[in-house]
Amino acid sequence: MSNKMPLATLIELAQNKTDEATRRLGKLQGAQTSAASKLDMLQQYRQEYLSQLQTHLNDGLAAAQLRNFHNFIRTLDNAIEQQRLLSVQADNQLAHGRTDWQHNKCRLNSFDTLAQRVQQQEMLALNKREQRDSDERSARQFYLRMSTAND
Repeated sequence: MSNKMPLATLIELAQNKTDEATRRLGKLQGAQTSAASKLDMLQQYRQEYLSQLQTHLNDGLAAAQLRNFHNFIRTLDNAIEQQRLLSVQADNQLAHGRTDWQHNKCRLNSFDTLAQRVQQQEMLALNKREQRDSDERSARQFYLRMSTAND
C-alpha cells in the first residue's frame, strides 16, 4: 500500500507535465504553421509584383516608376528575410517542443509500466494467499474427515 501513493502521485505529476507539453506543442505547431504561411504569402506577393513589373516594362515604364518598383521589391525582400528568420525560429521551437513532449510522454509511460508491474505483483501475491488459504481449508477439511472417520 505504501508504494501506491507515491507512484500514483508521480503518475499524476507526469500526466500533468505531459498534458502541458501537449498544449505547448499545439501552440508551437500553430505558430510554426502561421510563420510558414506568412512566408509563403510574402513570396507569392513578391512573385506577383515581379510579374506586374515585367508587364509594365513591356508596355514602357518611367524611370521614377521603375525606381518605385525596385524599392518596393527591396522592401519585400527584407520582409521575406525577416519572416524566413521567424519561420526558422518557429521550426526550432517546434522541434524543441516535440523533444520535450516525447521526453514527458516517455516518462509517463515508464511510470505507467511500473504501476502495471506493481499491480501484477500484487495480483500474484493475492493469488498466492488465496491458494494458500484454499490449501489450508482443504487440509483442515481432510483432517476433520480423517478424525471423524477414526472416531
